[in-house]
Amino acid sequence: MPSNAILEQKQQVVADLTDKIRNSVSGVVVNYQGITVEDDTKLRKALREAGVSYQVIKNSLTGRACENCGYGAIKEYLNGMTAIAVSENDAVAPAKILKEYAEKIESFKLLCGYVEGEVLDTAGVEKLASVPSRETLVAQILGLISSPLTSLVVVLDQAAKKAEAPAEA
Repeated sequence: MPSNAILEQKQQVVADLTDKIRNSVSGVVVNYQGITVEDDTKLRKALREAGVSYQVIKNSLTGRACENCGYGAIKEYLNGMTAIAVSENDAVAPAKILKEYAEKIESFKLLCGYVEGEVLDTAGVEKLASVPSRETLVAQILGLISSPLTSLVVVLDQAAKKAEAPAEA
């Protein structure tokens, strides 16, 4: 029978992970089996730079935290060597970065995830990973907005030059 100290420690881990999941916009669960130390270090660095929290936590504790947040369906994916990546700001970052590693390392697998209150299966996480980042979308929208404005300025400038030309002749 576990001691009270161990039980309290496990309850704290579940409480901390529950808070992280509740305060996040998305998360992805992976099977990290077969990843080398070198690749794992690169992966963790890429996730950290993107503002994504990545943790290896016992499956039973991760399952409890997910259940606390209404993502109980994730429990069925928690088998083997799993880790969870959670992002507070960028819904696409965890899926995009982890998918990149899953494509390079055969035994590293996307299992499931969540976004906007919905649990995603592997295919759903892959679709999420294909969505452009927030910065890319903003740049595309600004490009679409500025393109017609630039054309309008050119047309108005040409019209002004034409209007001035006959007056000078």
